[in-house]
Amino acid sequence: MTITIKPIAIEDIAGFRQVLDQVARERRYLLLLEAPPLDKVEAFVRANIKRNVAQFVAVDAGQVVGWGDIRPYPQPGVTHTGVLGMGLLAEYRGQGLGYRLLEATVSQALANGLTRIELEVFASNRAAIALYEKFGFEHEGLKRKARYVDGSWDDFVMMALVRGAE
Repeated sequence: MTITIKPIAIEDIAGFRQVLDQVARERRYLLLLEAPPLDKVEAFVRANIKRNVAQFVAVDAGQVVGWGDIRPYPQPGVTHTGVLGMGLLAEYRGQGLGYRLLEATVSQALANGLTRIELEVFASNRAAIALYEKFGFEHEGLKRKARYVDGSWDDFVMMALVRGAE
């Protein structure tokens, strides 16, 4: 079975929302606890496509199974910076697919002129932290007790990848 990594397209919106919702409902990896309504997700994706934002999906047999996006900041002085978001369905984790998604998304963001890509990841998400470290992201800080869900606190680990800004 071959999983394809490709730029998101209009026909991927419903599948992207479904994956976003499933990952969010795990209540462990995203700030969201459920996906926004389809019309909001559609507006987000259409805006990203229009602005050539780096947003990719992983597709298996026609079904979206993961995504990665890097949204650039619009404010003057930080337009060289983008924020990474990504996720995979549980059954697709631990197979190198996250690295492939990250590689495609970061490559496009750098080609688009970004030189700094940052993220916040829950400290409890050790697998994601290991992925980001393997890819070259560096730790920049920690937000202690940044999230409280289901009776548990979690810290945010702040990480960034900086390229071509010398």
